[in-house]
Amino acid sequence: MANRLATSSSLYLRKHAENPVDWWPWIPEALEKARAEDRPIFLSIGYSSCHWCTVMEGEAFSNPEIAAFLNAHFLPIKVDREERPDLDSIYMQALQLMSGQGGWPLNVFLTPDDLVPFYAGTYFPVEPRFGRPGFLALLQRILQFYRQEKAKIEEMKGQILTALTTLSDLVPEDHIPADLLRSGIPKIQPLLSNAGAVQQFPMMPYAQLVLRSARFDPPEGIPGSMSALERAKERGMALVLGGIFDHVAGGFHRYTVDPTWTVPHFEKMLYDNGQILEFLSDLWAHGIQDPAIERAVRLTVEWVAREMTAPAGYFYAAQDADSFARAEDREPEEGEFYVWRWQELQALLGEETFRALQQAFDLSPGGNFPDRPGCIVLQRKQGGALPPGVETALTTHLFQARYGSAERRVPFPPAVDAQSARLQSWPGRIPPVTDTKMIVSWNALMISGLARAYQVFGNADYLQLALRAAQFILSRQRHPETGSLLRLNYDGTAQVPAKSEDYALLIKALLDLQQACLPLLGDPTPQDWLQAALQLQQEMDTQLWDPVRGGYFVSDAQSAPELLVREKEFQDNATPAANGVAIANLVRLAALTGDLDYLERAEQALKTFVHTMSTQPRTCPSLFAGLDWYSNWVKVTLEADSIPAFQQRSWPTTVFALPTEAEPLPEGALGLVCWGNKCLAPASSLEQIQSQITKGQNRAY
Repeated sequence: MANRLATSSSLYLRKHAENPVDWWPWIPEALEKARAEDRPIFLSIGYSSCHWCTVMEGEAFSNPEIAAFLNAHFLPIKVDREERPDLDSIYMQALQLMSGQGGWPLNVFLTPDDLVPFYAGTYFPVEPRFGRPGFLALLQRILQFYRQEKAKIEEMKGQILTALTTLSDLVPEDHIPADLLRSGIPKIQPLLSNAGAVQQFPMMPYAQLVLRSARFDPPEGIPGSMSALERAKERGMALVLGGIFDHVAGGFHRYTVDPTWTVPHFEKMLYDNGQILEFLSDLWAHGIQDPAIERAVRLTVEWVAREMTAPAGYFYAAQDADSFARAEDREPEEGEFYVWRWQELQALLGEETFRALQQAFDLSPGGNFPDRPGCIVLQRKQGGALPPGVETALTTHLFQARYGSAERRVPFPPAVDAQSARLQSWPGRIPPVTDTKMIVSWNALMISGLARAYQVFGNADYLQLALRAAQFILSRQRHPETGSLLRLNYDGTAQVPAKSEDYALLIKALLDLQQACLPLLGDPTPQDWLQAALQLQQEMDTQLWDPVRGGYFVSDAQSAPELLVREKEFQDNATPAANGVAIANLVRLAALTGDLDYLERAEQALKTFVHTMSTQPRTCPSLFAGLDWYSNWVKVTLEADSIPAFQQRSWPTTVFALPTEAEPLPEGALGLVCWGNKCLAPASSLEQIQSQITKGQNRAY
């Protein structure tokens, strides 16, 4: 019999609808019931494409004995972290404070009266293994602890709450140190290294900061260490050559489970792919123009258009890591949709083409996937262009074997849940489940990636994908009564108030579209995108700005009563933190409009985070990117036909503008460059403009 989650819009919550656990969603009625009955809350947070969330759902949460104990003694609540990133962030910090590490599923035990955690963990097996206790035995001990050790629990909770409050209660400094940018960036750069890691994550906020700081590298190089550009190139080539990239169909997996970028954790997240598109495009703009980079960008955009774009134009959230080998299988296998076998490749390609594939990729009869012997994850040996025969083998023969058709540009329908994946007749392999919800912040990251890829590579299809998604969000993601921005969309229904990351990343995406559309005579016009960004910035300022201490809260005030603390997001994770992005947006808006109130707000926000940036620079690369914009912004006014050539290059703190009737170019000038609030002499040549931009964007380092 289905539980309360059966009618949820969330795919992740619906995956738990048939559990014998008497799940509640996070709603006031559940919290009140726990208080009234003095039952500790078991809060379990995850997301639809999380592999270990799926494992725990099939093991512990489907176990009748465990479910009976949970139902009798706890109030079980299930939360989708993609719906409630504010809840997830608070309780993830609590887990990290308790154990020194984090991850999903996030399982937390809360006292019902105040919702403060007193125990937390991630995956718990049914039976003791992996050095973890069996889940039922753990539940029994926790219940005993809750009933018999109230004084200890109160002491623990006090420590946790004090630590959480300290992390969120930021006191602004009086000024921004002049050397903060110069002192902080070198401490962040070494984190972007392929050496020594057990697992390899894209780390795009870090990669982007390192790449933008490459312009500060001394011309003679850095003796004894890698330059910023070398680090960024190493990361880019690892991404486009490694098993983290789907060499057959495009798109990047979430991370690799090994240090050699070989075997990925196979889910594909929209947020990773949007950021990687922008990073690879910027890498190309910096002059790192290996054909493998362009190939990865092109195939990834194809994947987005084919598998991740709704008919209405927005982008889906994610694809699972697991998929079924056969319809009759009870459980899916990790990576089944993507891996190959030695004999299978030989049969599909023929001897000559197979030998050519061996020359380009690391192949062995025993495979390279330790958890699944005999399975091969495709990983390239070196960069450069692939031989035509190998390219055809990948993008035609292997693509057809996987999808049942060689038509790469035809939309591929998503499997919306495990049942439809198993029961639907697929012409090729059974695909992984796609989480078809729309998340504003993740869509914004993809819009920015596509806009930048269009500027650098000139493919108009990239821009059209971005424009459709942006138009959908602006027209469909509003609350019907208040008109405020909503975070999610489930099959045409907008839900959940937007968080700071939604506002910040969408404003950035709109500004990126405004810049990409400057040379075009399109509808909407560049001015329309700018006006949309200005309206959204005003809304963000009204709902989320802290007028006392500066910076932006994660959630609006209406969400505050159910949150332990009201956070300001500044630490970067897989996605950039909202406040760093917001600061950069404010500087860009000041540059584009001439309204220095935006610049003053950016300065206030930076002062809020100066202490964190000074003492914990490695946690907040996006704040340093915001500081870079604040310290080095440049505005360049050019005629429309001159702009594309400049946008194909990398100018990390520069905005471009068209001359207007009110502000025309001086007679005989090709362009006008302004460094912050100081304009230089009008430039009479493109070379002079380039020189002025180069000096201007390095002036405060």
